[in-house]
Amino acid sequence: MTARVHLYSRPGCHLCDDARALVAATCGDKIAWEEVDISADAALTERYGEQIPVVTVDDAVVGFWRIDPDRLKAAVKARRRR
Repeated sequence: MTARVHLYSRPGCHLCDDARALVAATCGDKIAWEEVDISADAALTERYGEQIPVVTVDDAVVGFWRIDPDRLKAAVKARRRR
């Protein structure tokens, strides 16, 4: 199953820890999600830099830094209908 939700993060980021818990709770075991370490990829580091964590749903950015749980839930629900 291809991940619909991506969490772009890097080690040692406390906001990433918060975002990981939120994404896991929102997606549960019904929606595939994946965490991507931007520090392992120069292009992702260039793209997201200091904005991490960044959460995308079906490749659309739904938030960065402090992720809004309601916005994430709405994005997951809206994209599911497509």
